[in-house]
Amino acid sequence: MGNCVARPKFEDDSEEHVELAGGNVHLIMTKESWDQKLSEASEAGKIVLANFSATWCGPCRMIAPFFSELSEKYLSLMFLVVDVDELTDFSSSWDIKATPTFFFLKNGQQIDKLVGANKPELQKKIIAVVESAEPSPCDL
Repeated sequence: MGNCVARPKFEDDSEEHVELAGGNVHLIMTKESWDQKLSEASEAGKIVLANFSATWCGPCRMIAPFFSELSEKYLSLMFLVVDVDELTDFSSSWDIKATPTFFFLKNGQQIDKLVGANKPELQKKIIAVVESAEPSPCDL
């Protein structure tokens, strides 16, 4: 488990672009696409799991395939990834201090958060959120 707190300085900043999105993960490149996906999730009754990440961050690259796998397993959630370098001001508005940072959102409101590439904790939080969103037998 780990996280990145600052972008490293490179002489040649042409490092290869690392794929942060795959599976059922939606890459968010604009504030408008963020708003659209949150609206779609609200209409569908889905909880959003937003991963604020960076291509240069080792822990982000390490957890990206796992995040993609989770997106294919938990279809009741909407998985988003935001590149903090592409949407700097927007990411700052979410008070991102380290990457990766995961936000769980219901109707656009934060219901949980995880900082760092902690696979077991991320899966544990997903299971808890999915179970809390399912109607109990008493509700039926």
